Amino acid sequence: MRSSQQPPQLSSSSVQEATKALGQRLREIRRNAGLTARALAQQADWHKSKCSRFESGSRRPSETDLRAWALHCGVPELAEELVTTARGIEGMYVEWRRMEQTGLRHVQESVLPLWERTRRFRIYSSWLIPGPVQTAAYIEALLRSLRDRRRLVDDVEQAVRVRVDKQRVLREGDHRFAILLEESVLRHRIGGPEVMAGQLRHLLETASLPSVSLGVIPMTADRTKLWPVEGFFLFDEAEVSVELVSAHLSVKQSQEIGMYVQVFSDLSELAIYGSAAKELISAAIESLQ
Repeated sequence: MRSSQQPPQLSSSSVQEATKALGQRLREIRRNAGLTARALAQQADWHKSKCSRFESGSRRPSETDLRAWALHCGVPELAEELVTTARGIEGMYVEWRRMEQTGLRHVQESVLPLWERTRRFRIYSSWLIPGPVQTAAYIEALLRSLRDRRRLVDDVEQAVRVRVDKQRVLREGDHRFAILLEESVLRHRIGGPEVMAGQLRHLLETASLPSVSLGVIPMTADRTKLWPVEGFFLFDEAEVSVELVSAHLSVKQSQEIGMYVQVFSDLSELAIYGSAAKELISAAIESLQ
């Protein structure tokens, strides 16, 4: 059993939303048991405000707290379900410095099993050309920037090789990729004009692969209902990976995954495809000359 010490607060909005959802579940269990928050706190020998903090999501319960909650509400059989949910929340948010402490190559290798078992990739990017369709030169420019900014171990060359090798899933097996890009991504000059031009030409080539569907959301699209959001990878409907400035967010709760599925669907409706999308890419290449 883990310590009952209060877990650290996490700063991601998605983690906070998941914590609130857990709190709502605890409230339902308490009310179904016919208990007030004060009565439950008395039975568990807690401070009177502890229950309300759990239920509001302002404080995350420990595993000991969750087992006590289920016991005193007369549903001990729900304890493991609650603990599993809490562990999922705790594992969602991983700071970059923890992931990258042994170098960038390890980060690239760590996701290989997930890439290999995923059949349907849905990728939305509002910042960069996404990994599966990056050139080696583009990858190197990105990773060198990360190395310098975060003062990491210099294993860029090895990390580039791993990331390029991962791209075999584009051509092997029955993997399918639906990729959505904001048009602005085509205009961000990563690595300089020559590297960026090569990247955009590569994007045109990979867009023709039978495993790839590429959509570009033009800057002229009406964004009143849905504006650009953080970039994310949706792996089948089992997991969502979100890259934040400070951390990597892994979403595995079905309710939140469903939100990303819906957002991807809504963003897809704003995109253009086929020759229209390729015209935007070609125009971005011309602007580099």
